This record gives sequence, structure tokens and C-alpha cells, in this order.
Amino acid sequence: MIRLALTGSIGMGKSTTAQMFARRGVAVWDADDAVHRLYGPQGTGAAAIAMLAPAAVGPDGVDRAKLREAILADATLLPRIEALIHPLVAEDRDAFHKEEEIKGSAVTLCDIPLLFEIGAQDDFDHVVVVSASAEVQRARVFARQGMTEAAFEAILAKQIPDAEKRARADFVIDTAAGLEAAERQVDAVLQAIGASDA
Repeated sequence: MIRLALTGSIGMGKSTTAQMFARRGVAVWDADDAVHRLYGPQGTGAAAIAMLAPAAVGPDGVDRAKLREAILADATLLPRIEALIHPLVAEDRDAFHKEEEIKGSAVTLCDIPLLFEIGAQDDFDHVVVVSASAEVQRARVFARQGMTEAAFEAILAKQIPDAEKRARADFVIDTAAGLEAAERQVDAVLQAIGASDA
């Protein structure tokens, strides 16, 4: 089974690209979805956060708005949360891979926004970076409701620069030229790894 990792900075078109792989029969795991599950009412992540920020957890699991408030109020909180949540997310990803191996899947793809930042790239056979020009990225990000210059800068500060991601990638999918061009690049990746009929 070939394990692909998909990553890219905010506004690059990562989720759309992951869907393109899924439409070609590739089993896709999404880190953000895993966090949502972990933060749910019965999630192990919610139980972990309740120990660190009890006010941010209620009957429906983690209240993200309250959690953001708690993180803003205490600079030491985010690294402590990450130390608890990242291993749980990694466990969820491992369970996904085991399940797909049992099913006999030829290729899996894990959508991990902070792949390089958490040092998970070595867990995969190939890394695919989704990219676009800074102008396209900015236009996409500011089309999102509630996005501010300060929030955008804060997000970028936590992410490795796009140029470095591109340099470290096995494959780069440039989404600036539109969906059809991106689809062709997805096909080219699958062909290159010998999985064009995943």
C-alpha cells in the first residue's frame, strides 16, 4: 500500500485536491476531521482538553470559541494542548492505515495541514504539496467569512513558508490555474507512483 501525505498552506486548495484523489478511488483521511471526532462529546480529545481548559468543554464536547479564548488568555496552553492532541490524532491516522491495509487498498492519502511542522513526513512514501501564487492564496483566504489581516498573519506565522514546502515535496500540485489543470496534475501523481487506477 502506497501512503501519500497531502499538505499545503492555508488557501492553497488542499481540501479540493483531496476530493480529487478520493474521486479516483484513493482512500482519504483528513486530520481536521479526526480532530472534530476527538473533540466530540465522547471524544478522547474532549476528555484531554477538559483537564487543561475545563470551561471549554461542555455536553457537546469541545466548544472551539471558548477554547480559542482560553488559548488567548494563557500563552502556555496551546503547546500543552498540542502535546495531548497530536498523539491522539496520530493514533487515529494509524487506525485508518491499518483498516485500509486490511481492505487491500492500493493507495491512501492523508490530508495533514501541518505535516512538516509536526515532523510527520517520514511516515509516508510520498509527500504532495498543494500550492498557488501568494496573490491567489490571499484572494481565497480573504473570501472566507470573518478573516482578518491579523488572523491571516497569525496562521502564516505558524506554517512553514510555501517555497520551503515546495522544495521538500515529492510532487507539487499548483491549483492557481484552475480545477481542470489540478485534476490533470492529480492524475500525473497517481501515474507516477504506479497507481493510476487506485
